[in-house]
Amino acid sequence: MSVLGLVLEPLQYEFMVRALAATGAAAIVCALLSCWLVLIGWSLMGDAVSHAVLPGVVLAYVLGVPFAIGALVFGLLAVALIGAVRGTGRIKEDAAIGIVFTTLFALGLVLISITPSQTDLNHIVFGNILGVSSADLAQIGILSGCVLAVVLLTRRDLMLYAFDATHARAIGLSPRRLGALLLGLLAMTCVVALQVVGVILVVAMLIIPGATAHLLTDRFSRMLVIAPAISLACSMVGILASYWVDASSGGLVVLVQGGVFTLVYLFAPRHGVARRVLGARRRGAGTSVGGAAA
Repeated sequence: MSVLGLVLEPLQYEFMVRALAATGAAAIVCALLSCWLVLIGWSLMGDAVSHAVLPGVVLAYVLGVPFAIGALVFGLLAVALIGAVRGTGRIKEDAAIGIVFTTLFALGLVLISITPSQTDLNHIVFGNILGVSSADLAQIGILSGCVLAVVLLTRRDLMLYAFDATHARAIGLSPRRLGALLLGLLAMTCVVALQVVGVILVVAMLIIPGATAHLLTDRFSRMLVIAPAISLACSMVGILASYWVDASSGGLVVLVQGGVFTLVYLFAPRHGVARRVLGARRRGAGTSVGGAAA
């Protein structure tokens, strides 16, 4: 079968079209946000928020309210608890993050196990992109649109916050508010990606695209283009591959992203490991030749 046939055959099925649309939306917003998370050094915070939203999503389901509300509440609650643990004792930030997010994640698992439901809530943990409904797709589209709009409108302020929070404060911006805005966007983005890869793998979609783009360019404006492009391409390949090999869709999306990161990590034009090793060998050879000539 030709490459075109491999791509077009899955598109005959409505569930695959919905899966590709939902994955594309999640890939773009996750990649955009990952640029800030990587530069600020919030990778572990992204992991914490993505896991901490689980009980909020379950409670939102029980109460019959939108998932985004529960996720946002528990995402901000996690941040507040981390700050409280870190600021009122001898516990350092990394330990506080580990304590809070694992506890909230465990609470979510317990709530899933005791919540009577005709819906399999385990898809929140592991993802179920091939089972996304039209209503789910609409929710993903609305949340993705909101995150994308806010990011585009505030990208200059958020960029300044990421690079120089002191200067941002000097020109009248509030670093605390910008940090809170970024955390709110992170919580909403986690909800978008939950349906695609589940809670466990959300952090991969929030970190890998930004880290990959950071190895390819030193300019933040280019990162904001490269990261979503790579994430979108990898996500489409992962979903289509899951159709043909009958494997976990979310797992393959993250696996493809990880594979691309590995290639970039090794062979990036300026920051690749292979290039640095080759350059070091050439310098060593040049030094040896120069010493022999002397």
